[in-house]
Amino acid sequence: MPLDRPEIAGPSARVRALRDPATIRRRSGEIFEAASRGKSTHFTVDISKLDRAAELTVGSIRRDYPSLDIPYHSRWRHFDVGGIDRWKRLVANLPDEKLERVRVAIDLAVTSVLLDAGAGAEWKYRTKDGVFTRSEGLAVASFDMFASGAFSASIDNPYRADAAGLRRFDADRLAKGFKVGESNRLVGLEGRAALMRSLGTAIGKRTDIFGAQARIGNLADLLQGQARAGKLPAARILAVLLDGFADAWPARVVVDGVNVGDVGAHPAAGEGLVPFHKLSQWLTYSLLEPLEWLGLKIVDLDALTGLPEYRNGGLFLDTGTLALRDPSAAGRPHAADSELIVEWRALTVVLLDKVAELVREKLGLAADEFPLAKVLQGGTWTAGRRIAAERRAGGKPPLTVESDGTIF
Repeated sequence: MPLDRPEIAGPSARVRALRDPATIRRRSGEIFEAASRGKSTHFTVDISKLDRAAELTVGSIRRDYPSLDIPYHSRWRHFDVGGIDRWKRLVANLPDEKLERVRVAIDLAVTSVLLDAGAGAEWKYRTKDGVFTRSEGLAVASFDMFASGAFSASIDNPYRADAAGLRRFDADRLAKGFKVGESNRLVGLEGRAALMRSLGTAIGKRTDIFGAQARIGNLADLLQGQARAGKLPAARILAVLLDGFADAWPARVVVDGVNVGDVGAHPAAGEGLVPFHKLSQWLTYSLLEPLEWLGLKIVDLDALTGLPEYRNGGLFLDTGTLALRDPSAAGRPHAADSELIVEWRALTVVLLDKVAELVREKLGLAADEFPLAKVLQGGTWTAGRRIAAERRAGGKPPLTVESDGTIF
C-alpha cells in the first residue's frame, strides 16, 4: 500500500539522542555509578544481593519454561491468559491475507499496550472465562474492546484502529468497556482515554507513516519496506514508533520544540535528562511476532533495554539489591516524574542488564541464544511479581507510583 510522503523536518540531534536506546543505557549508567559511590540521596546499591535476584529469575524460568523455549516478553503473552487463544478466535473473522492480518495484529497490540499502564490493586475484569486483574485483565479488556470495534471509525471494518475512531474515544467508553464503577475503580481512567485521543491526533498528522487512512496497522507496510534482505533491526522499529507517536504523549519534557515522551529529570544524568520509553519499548517487543509472521527477521534485539517498571524494579528492592535511604518513602505515593522514581527506573535498567548476564551464566546460554526479551519474560517480571506476592498483601509493589495511565 503506497504511503504519502510529505516533507517533514527531522528531529534535532538532541532529540535523536533521547530516542536512542544507547542513551537510555548510558544515562541510566551515570545514575547507577553515582548511586554505587554513595552519591544518591534516595537509594543504596548492594551488588552482592544481585545473585538472589538472578536465582529467583532462574527459578521462575525453570518453573514456567522448563524446556527454556521462552517467547518474547510482549502483550501477546497476556492475550492467552486462562489458556484461551483469543487471537485465534479473532483471526477466524479476518480475510485470509497475511499482510492484512498483521495490520490487524498491530492495531490490536498498539491500542492494548497503550492502555496497559498499571491498573491498581482494586480493579478486576470479569468475563464468562474468568476474573482477570492487573496486566492480564487490562489485556483481556482491551482485546474485547478492540474486537467490538471501539477503535475503528468504520462499522464495516471493526478490527482496526484509525485516527477517526481514536479521536472520538472518551472516558465513558473506556469505563464501560473496562467495567469500571464505584466498586471497581481503575487507576488513570481519564489519562488512558486522553492518550487514545492524542494517539488518534498524532497518527492523523503522519500520513507518511500511517497512510492516508491514518491507520496504526499500516506500520506493517512501512516496516516491511524498511527491511533489508528480510532483516529489520529492533531499534529501527522503536525509532519509527517514537517518531510516529511523539505527539500522543503528555508533554512532560519538550526538547527543541519536540515532545520527547517518557523522559525523566535527574541531576546525575547527562544534560539532566534520562530517557526510558518504557511503553514504546514494550510495544516494540509486542510487534516482533506480528512482523515475524511477515517473514521478517528481527535483528540486534538487545539494542533495546529492559523495561523500567515496578515489577522489574520491585525485584531489586525486594531482594535488597536496592534499598531506600529513607525507609518511610515506601509508605507514601510518588509522582511518576519525581527524582526518586526516575532514579529507581534508571537503576532498574542497569540492573536488568547485569542480572541477565548472571541468568545466562546459570543457564549456560549465550546472549544471542537468550536475549533480554526472554530474560524479562521468563523471567525478571514474573520473579518480581512473585516476591511481591510473598511480601505484601495483594502483591503490591514496594513503592507506590501515582500514575496517570501514560507511563507504567
